[in-house]
Amino acid sequence: MTTTPAAPGHWLIRTESQPTPHAVDHPQQVLQGLRDGLWDTTDEVRGPTDAAWTPIEDHPMFEELVAEMGPPPPLPHDETHLDMNPLIDVSLVLLIFFILTSAVATMRRTIDLPPPPSEDKATKAPTKSDIQDRIFEVLVSLGSDEAPVVTINDRVIVTEQLNKEMKEIVRSTGRKEMYLTATDDVTWDTLVQVHGAANEAGVTQIHMKQRK
Repeated sequence: MTTTPAAPGHWLIRTESQPTPHAVDHPQQVLQGLRDGLWDTTDEVRGPTDAAWTPIEDHPMFEELVAEMGPPPPLPHDETHLDMNPLIDVSLVLLIFFILTSAVATMRRTIDLPPPPSEDKATKAPTKSDIQDRIFEVLVSLGSDEAPVVTINDRVIVTEQLNKEMKEIVRSTGRKEMYLTATDDVTWDTLVQVHGAANEAGVTQIHMKQRK
């Protein structure tokens, strides 16, 4: 690629932001432009006898002078400039704090748990004698053949007839609370069957007692 040399007596300078060459009449104007900040040491220059563009700092005529000039002076500090980074950090911390506190307040309104009873108001669990007139008794244990045995008010009930017998006892006595006693060897399946029969019979409360 052939490059047209600069016109005699003219020095051409081009920058990255302004690719159109700027002409000066003397090399001193190139240096003065560097001092005034008109262009950078990396901007390209071409003298009257140069066939190609060269960065100012690498041009034989200017490289020593550019090295003596040193780095450009720092820009003056703008006293009116406000650093927003600390303000943004504080704003984010406050935002997270408000989000967390509002979430906790919402949970407190949603899960409105009653306060724990005080020692003065604490009531003891009713004993069997206290509720004797409201209950019928059910005993569940294992027989000698490892089969479950259900007894309602001292009367042995066949497990297949448990639902029917439970409804009959509730209807005949009018008592809708059951006092259930079960031995440790009774399986959960049997207890679930007893509870299901009680629900179908309309039992409103089951008082459970474990017997070894």
